[in-house]
Amino acid sequence: MAGSFRQIMVKYAANQRLLNLFDKGGSSHVACRRWLNLQEYQSKKLMENFDVNVQRFKVVESAADAKNAAQHILDTNAKELVVKAMILAGGRGKGKFSSGLQGGVHLTTDPTKVSDLCKDMLGYNLVTKQTSAEGVTVKKIMVAEALDITRETYFAILMDRSYMGPVMVGSPAGGMDIEEVAEKTPHLIFKDPIDIDQGIQESQAIKMAENLGFAGEKLQKAAEQITKLYKLFISVDATQVEINPLGETPEGDVVCFDAKVNFDDNAEFRQKEIFMMDDKSESDPKEVVAEENGLSYISMDGNIACLVNGAGLAMATMDIIQHCGGRPANFLDLGGGVQEHQVYQAFKIVLSDTKVEAILVNIFGGIVDCKIIANGIVKAGKELNISMPLVVRLEGMNVNEAKEILKESNLPIVSANDFGDAAEKVVASLKS
Repeated sequence: MAGSFRQIMVKYAANQRLLNLFDKGGSSHVACRRWLNLQEYQSKKLMENFDVNVQRFKVVESAADAKNAAQHILDTNAKELVVKAMILAGGRGKGKFSSGLQGGVHLTTDPTKVSDLCKDMLGYNLVTKQTSAEGVTVKKIMVAEALDITRETYFAILMDRSYMGPVMVGSPAGGMDIEEVAEKTPHLIFKDPIDIDQGIQESQAIKMAENLGFAGEKLQKAAEQITKLYKLFISVDATQVEINPLGETPEGDVVCFDAKVNFDDNAEFRQKEIFMMDDKSESDPKEVVAEENGLSYISMDGNIACLVNGAGLAMATMDIIQHCGGRPANFLDLGGGVQEHQVYQAFKIVLSDTKVEAILVNIFGGIVDCKIIANGIVKAGKELNISMPLVVRLEGMNVNEAKEILKESNLPIVSANDFGDAAEKVVASLKS
């Protein structure tokens, strides 16, 4: 797998992780758009709304509020507190702050200590294995009740195309990477499809709870949590609800300690309140602008910008650039219904990347009118004063008329005859 394709998979196919893990017979689908991501406290709040058991918690934005929140939780019979930096990246516990503080997750019983921790967290960047080298600025802290866990299990509900509906996935081996469990101990993975018309049956919930190793009074409690999680899954148009761990406490409670919820973006019109919670502050501004203009954009580390229509062609374009010795600066899919103003915005986005030194436009006009692309290129070339090398390959609907538009523009555009020719010319433009 070429590097460019791997980057796309890693960044944008995270919501397909379980689907691809448990549906190995199906073909992988990469949806190249910016998926809705909720912070941990937002997912916990959602679960609270559906009466799912979670730790008591408060979210704060100042050290003083953190101390008050900690004292309030301790005053309501909590024995210990956990202080967590709220960023979307994983690996917070082993991260490092620009303040020098080690770790974005801390345990304490002292409200004053909570305040001190927040002073070294809020406003500072946290670097983890999933962030850039600069890290992410922490703006919110979650102060929660720390509960002892006597046993950890794994539970998830996801849409599985092989079953054409929701499937429960569970394992008594929780608190670790489910991929590792599936690889080393596949007999500890349990799946059960749910009839989406009938909904989850009590017998199914109990059977899954048994498979997870719950017994006695905790068996019924676990089954109730599973049923409530399914209600959440359906009600919010989720594509995945992942709980790791779903744990037992010494007091005999069954608690969802951590959650990852993915949503069907096509249901945004029905889930407006949830989608309004989308925290875009950690996203690449170029990706946000692209989404606002109906484009799919992913920033990469090369210096050749790519404007392409179709995800497959876009990934193939990046790979052939690499094959010719170049490095793609982005993935940018204009889509099948692209209009002139979107082409113009696409140029603005790639030109805002200071690493870009050349631009390749590679269009196959099956349902896209090449004249629209040509007019957008001309508008961008004249209004944005593009001075760097610009290589254009057009093929398909109205291609001759489109080429004439580019020729009459008198812009310094290098035309390419085919796919390989375009890649060779744009890479060569940087060597001349």
